[in-house]
Amino acid sequence: MRKVIALLSAAAAVAALGGVASAAEPDTATLEDTGQGKLVWSSCNDTATPALQCAMLDVPADYADPHGRKIKIKVNRLPATAAKDQQQGPILLNPGGPGDSGLWMPAYISGQLPKDVASTYDWIGFDPRGTNGSDPHVVCDAHYFDGERPDYQVSRGTSKEWLKKAAGYAADCAADWSWLLPHMTTVDNARDMDSIRRALGVPKINFYGGSWGTSLGSTYGQLFPRHVRRMVLDSIVGPTISWYDHNILQDKEHQRRFDAFAAWTAKADAVYHLGTDAAAVKQAYDKVEDALRTTPADAAPAPGKIGPAEFEDTFYGGGYNFLRWPRMATVLSAYLTQHDTRPLAIAYNKYAAPGADDGTFPAYNAAQCTENAWPRDWEFWKKDQAKVNATAPFYTYNNMWYNAACMFWPYQGNPAGRLKITGKGLPPVLLFQATEDAATPYEGGLAMHDALPGSKLVVQTGGSFHEILFHGNACLDDTFTAYLRDGSLPQGNGSIARTCAPEADPTATYITPPPTLTSKAATAPTPLSPTDPEAVHGVLR
Repeated sequence: MRKVIALLSAAAAVAALGGVASAAEPDTATLEDTGQGKLVWSSCNDTATPALQCAMLDVPADYADPHGRKIKIKVNRLPATAAKDQQQGPILLNPGGPGDSGLWMPAYISGQLPKDVASTYDWIGFDPRGTNGSDPHVVCDAHYFDGERPDYQVSRGTSKEWLKKAAGYAADCAADWSWLLPHMTTVDNARDMDSIRRALGVPKINFYGGSWGTSLGSTYGQLFPRHVRRMVLDSIVGPTISWYDHNILQDKEHQRRFDAFAAWTAKADAVYHLGTDAAAVKQAYDKVEDALRTTPADAAPAPGKIGPAEFEDTFYGGGYNFLRWPRMATVLSAYLTQHDTRPLAIAYNKYAAPGADDGTFPAYNAAQCTENAWPRDWEFWKKDQAKVNATAPFYTYNNMWYNAACMFWPYQGNPAGRLKITGKGLPPVLLFQATEDAATPYEGGLAMHDALPGSKLVVQTGGSFHEILFHGNACLDDTFTAYLRDGSLPQGNGSIARTCAPEADPTATYITPPPTLTSKAATAPTPLSPTDPEAVHGVLR
């Protein structure tokens, strides 16, 4: 804690380093020479997509000092194959996070489109600065997410443990990465996108972003509107809301999605035997969590144990993707009706187990904690979050502790908030939003539509996927395709240009563990790939 307090005393000086730009900065003020390097493409040696090319791009660590210290951004490209006169330039892709890798996206998203459209673009993926294959890959505490972690629920007396853990994480980050962390904001990443544009040698780019990628895209559009040709934002972060307040909206929407899961499971009592009403299913959930407080389950092949915190992490992803519901219901059923922890271990390893280090968590904190003036007083958090928890107990304290490092984060470069989005100078932007999205609630889509004159908003009424394109919904995907093909936009009147129906609920199925899993703590499958139907993209916590 003393280390954190000392770091906080330097926050004002660090804020002056320029990590967050002024909302008034026009793209005409941006010099052509920003210190970026050149893209030298070579094969990615991807056997599934042999045409995929990779490169590393030098960019300034601090754009206020373009010829100072450099970092590298990992970029890949699936080149256009159409005739030159039919090509439409590069489309940069970002799945969210903050910090998620976009390298899987060129092959996957181009593969979802008709060939006559996909072949006209250069599909560009990249790893945001400080993450994944970019250099350096920032690691603050490689074991931060190792189980078993303290219970999330404040009623269990773990608040002091979590405060110490969050403060320590902020201190560890600052101790090793003070030269880079203030420059890992959304604005810095948007400037990296423009460095990629410059290195590609093109006057304009196209862009598709989901989740935090919508904040990244709208920020790029605000800084460099004349360099945008087409832009698609899917599952939208509101342009003005603080990250702290955004989390509260998430808590309320995740409660609604958990209620929907409980109701769906109750209808399938013949399959899961957890009760015929939603209240009974919620009681089953609470019963399993209480049991794990007493006897944590083996997490193998992940290290450690599955206690209440790991259990909650396994379940909250159902708010992002309801194709997880059959597996989630199976976890409860197997535990309570057969005393079988194998489905829990499998689900945990697929959905929630930590990787080799703290992954994109440094990037998440570097963006969100830095871009707003977060509350610093634990007493405020405790009282305010208790009010939220009273009506949204499923996710509130899980989400609170995930974001608690922002109480101690030493870099707050823009107390006024994130870059103001006005849409001035942008071409029409195509927006997609589901009404039941838990991670980026519906209000964000409406607010972005209001902020971007000329934008067109497509709403999936009753939809709940987080990032709603590419799930086989023709109404949504065909609208996206038409826009990429020739710029066509839906022409509906009013604030919503087009309304699409939701996908059907999944079929209730008991997912029996593979026969090779003979013990109750047997080796579970590997985590999901980004293209698996149960996968979640752009996990904005």
